[in-house]
Amino acid sequence: MFRLGLLVCFYDDLELLDATVAQALLHQMIKCSHLRGFQAGVQKLKAELLDIATENQTLNETLGSLSDAVVGLTYSQLESLSPEAVHGAISTLSQVSGWAKSQVIILSAKYLAHEKVLSFYNVSQMGALLAGVSTQAFCSMNCKDLSQVLRSAVSQYLSDLSPAQQQGILSKMVEAGDTASGIVEIQGALFKEVSLFDLRRQPGFNSTVLKDKELGRSQALFLYELLLKTTRRPEELLSAGQLVKGVTCSHIDAMSTDFFLAHFQDFQNNFALLSPYQVNCLAWKYWEVSRLSMPPFLLAALPARYLASVPASQCVPFLISLGKSWLDSLVLDSHKKTSVLRKVQQCLDNSIADEYTVDIMGNLLCHLPAAIIDRGISPRAWATALHGLRDCPDLNPKQKAAVRLKLLGQYGLPQHWTAETTKDLGPFLVLFSGDELSSIATKFPEILLQAAFKMARTLPPKEFLWAVFGSVRNSSDKIPSSDPMPGCHGVAAPSSDDIFKLAEANACWALEDLRCMEEDTFIRTVELLGAVQGFSRPQLMTLKEKAIQVWDMPSYWREHHIASLGRIALALNESELEQLNLSSIDTVAFLTQQTEWSPRQAESILQGFLDDSGYNIQDLKSFHLVGLGATLCAINITEIPLIKISEFRVVVARIGTLLCSTHVLAEFKRKAEVVFGDPTEWTSPVLQELGTIAAGLTKAELRMLDKDLMPYFQPSAIKCLPDEIFKELSAEQIASLGPENAAAVTHAQRRRLSPLQLQSLQQALDGAKTHSWQDAPASAGPTRTSSSRSPAGAPLSWDLWLGCPLLVLMAKFLW
Repeated sequence: MFRLGLLVCFYDDLELLDATVAQALLHQMIKCSHLRGFQAGVQKLKAELLDIATENQTLNETLGSLSDAVVGLTYSQLESLSPEAVHGAISTLSQVSGWAKSQVIILSAKYLAHEKVLSFYNVSQMGALLAGVSTQAFCSMNCKDLSQVLRSAVSQYLSDLSPAQQQGILSKMVEAGDTASGIVEIQGALFKEVSLFDLRRQPGFNSTVLKDKELGRSQALFLYELLLKTTRRPEELLSAGQLVKGVTCSHIDAMSTDFFLAHFQDFQNNFALLSPYQVNCLAWKYWEVSRLSMPPFLLAALPARYLASVPASQCVPFLISLGKSWLDSLVLDSHKKTSVLRKVQQCLDNSIADEYTVDIMGNLLCHLPAAIIDRGISPRAWATALHGLRDCPDLNPKQKAAVRLKLLGQYGLPQHWTAETTKDLGPFLVLFSGDELSSIATKFPEILLQAAFKMARTLPPKEFLWAVFGSVRNSSDKIPSSDPMPGCHGVAAPSSDDIFKLAEANACWALEDLRCMEEDTFIRTVELLGAVQGFSRPQLMTLKEKAIQVWDMPSYWREHHIASLGRIALALNESELEQLNLSSIDTVAFLTQQTEWSPRQAESILQGFLDDSGYNIQDLKSFHLVGLGATLCAINITEIPLIKISEFRVVVARIGTLLCSTHVLAEFKRKAEVVFGDPTEWTSPVLQELGTIAAGLTKAELRMLDKDLMPYFQPSAIKCLPDEIFKELSAEQIASLGPENAAAVTHAQRRRLSPLQLQSLQQALDGAKTHSWQDAPASAGPTRTSSSRSPAGAPLSWDLWLGCPLLVLMAKFLW
């Protein structure tokens, strides 16, 4: 057994195994997670070994010896465990990955059954089960113990907690006597949840303390400005990781030429953290002070006409640097993107001759026009280009059609492909029709399943899903039940193995298939089914009825039942939602992870929590407000003033993510005024913190905002501004929106704008300069001159040194 290595993952001679050998095999199979590709066979083997390993023994006796196969235990098996057995096996259970939410809830409750108050020791043992600790339990912890938790190894699991749990921990830390040290203890992504209100009260921050913390943009804006006033070494702020999010255009404009050029690398190292507006500001600064040495990709952040200043001799560095970034995040306006791509095509002369050209293009490959893919890529370059195209996240329909035709021309019809060809072309199988994929599904079902598994985070085309579904159904050994449910005679209902293999293709099940599913299958797979995005409303209704059949009426459901439902919960009507026990904010938080609730459903959840918990609106804590999520949008606007300011002010940013009605946002805005003062006093960090709440501003308040604040609206707030209010912005304010906010303007808002306002909007989309100095016209082309800038403002030609192929290669290497 020990000599088998990874071959143990394919062991299939199970008939003569006893429980001891099965347990040993399961222990060896931990290494199977290192296998690349689909894990369906491994999961099935583990499930069979698990059954053997627990034969003639109680689960309490064997729990600690089942290795990571314990994730295959159903919730009813876990409920049968004694607290003592869970305690004894906690060292194993805490290290296992892949737990379902319902399993974590049950095991955590078992482990903590004897603990009236949590201690650091108890929590530090929980590892992967930490997310099962209730919000209320975190809030009951001693501050000293909680502080130790944040510094210990178990803190790596804090990202698994719900927003309500995270807010419960934060509220407890802020309650600590020494508030400053309490907040400073908070590390990583959790720090992003600290409110702007709490940050403004703390004096103890420096760039060193902030280096290991993830910052929200409002936090970074506030902290960068704060530290800039006190530090003697401003360069330390730029190298402090996430603080770079807080650098404004004013800060960039104020930098001396020497300082800017010396520390531009800090911006480039953290390019992924920068907003499109910040990149636009950096581009203007570089253009103004040293356009000769300007990284060519920054030209894409300037108005489109500046691309004319890129001579043919600069095409190589232009393509290399632009290919290093994702164009979709650099250029948001479709018209401007077209101009950039036109320049790219000009540089390529509408063709790709060799692998070297493919290599220097980088991510630009994903934006190649269909015509170039079809006719402009030479046979010599095609293999390399195809390898690059497989990583493109979102090819448009014309590009997909061009790649498909190219593949058909090279490899012929899929029915003639070999297994090796099918594997190599796995990422491109979604481009083919159902008829074309049918032969693949018949000949190579496992390869098709592996391709589908790798696409689990995306939503593949329906035809591809049907091909996957057909391959699983055709290869399934499931036979109709000998004792079927009424109306299910002759129906081969889904098996657990089928459901695991299908992933998103589970959306192809017929209603009668789902209705005839065996109860044990539903219990084992409910969380997988609840994660399927493609289920229709009737399919969700059928699965909800199955849940009622298995678990009884919703009034009998416990927290782990509700947690496991996922999108299936969306099928619950108002009456059924009212039956649920929603006394715990953690239960509510599981429901509010879904975003497709109707207003009436949301109202039922909100009211259900208030009724079952016994809380009134004025009793709600900050973590309650966070856990209620989008159901807060269903609140009666007359009750919003009842929310305590002390609780509201620490979760403003969370509430500012909600897409509520205008009336609700307007009432939240009035509440925000109590925290941050009159809108005329709001700063860029405040506007960023408020999110969609800022869409509650009145016409008069919006007109009074300084134009320099416009880029600090969140795009979601721009979208939420009513059309009749958005049109009240001045042309100057609209021109100052910045590229990201300008791209967020809706068609309905755009239709209400005057010609002058539309012109300003286009300026913002194009990245025109609206701050400090005037937008200077770009030259129409390169001009040789001995000075650092041409008379017309274009950068000096690089013809002399780019004429040498060796220097071109050196430039590519350095980029």
